[in-house]
Amino acid sequence: MKKTDWPIRWDLLLRYRLIEIIALWEGRLTTNHICHSFGIGRQQASKDINTYLRELAPGNLVYDRHLKGYVPAAGFKPVVTRGQVSEYQDLLARQQSLSDTFSDLELGLPGNAVIPEPSRRIAPETMRAVVNATRYHRQLKASYVSLSRPEAADSLLEPHSLVCTGNSWHVRAWCNANREFRDFALSRFQGQPEALRQKSRHAAQQDEDWQRLVTLEIAPDQRLTEAQQQIIANDYGMEKGYLSIETRAALAPYVLSRLGITFDNSHPDPLVQQLELANPDQLGFGSKRERALKAVAGLC
Repeated sequence: MKKTDWPIRWDLLLRYRLIEIIALWEGRLTTNHICHSFGIGRQQASKDINTYLRELAPGNLVYDRHLKGYVPAAGFKPVVTRGQVSEYQDLLARQQSLSDTFSDLELGLPGNAVIPEPSRRIAPETMRAVVNATRYHRQLKASYVSLSRPEAADSLLEPHSLVCTGNSWHVRAWCNANREFRDFALSRFQGQPEALRQKSRHAAQQDEDWQRLVTLEIAPDQRLTEAQQQIIANDYGMEKGYLSIETRAALAPYVLSRLGITFDNSHPDPLVQQLELANPDQLGFGSKRERALKAVAGLC
């Protein structure tokens, strides 16, 4: 994403992003896209498009009188998006989840569908308390359960980051009882957590696994035939048979879990496994390997 020389209001940024995403991936943008998405008038929508072209991306779009809409210019370059298809996919997913709101939006192909992914339940009071403690660097008093300890136990945490792993959320926090940074699934807090007045004494800068970046080298499962491995490599856009993913060490287990990769055991059928981690020794988890494995299941 290109940085501009002046700040953009959040509401405008959302509209500018819609302009780029629709124009790039559907090939035609009209004021109706903006009007129906944000509940604004045609005059304001037209102004948004003109402002985008004048101040952010001159020449990015051209008006096609035959199509009666704006189309990407030959030299189109994303300014407020990254130009990745996942951005359009996310927009389609939001359209389906908010189908009532977007019922008249001229977006997507006829019959498109997004498979719903059940989300773990998070109590509103839990989210509010965790966000409050994280934002203002305060201690969090909470009762927590896990699969390894089904009985609720009171904990004093010092959270520094919220993490979404797809269908679940967890908070990265210093645990006073265990004297280390751990992950806590928000769906497993009990009762009503409380953000205390006391300031946290441990911050993200002191979390070594949070600060340490690792590169995961993902490769096709070597048990597949050469032709099958090439298909998998093409699926993920691998270069020389590898896909490099840089992430925080603390988040590496979640990245691998989303790819269906475990540290120790592969699925007996390589057609199900498909991918493997080519550099497990480079992660540097050491004695924390078991804990990293458990973190994916929210056992901390």
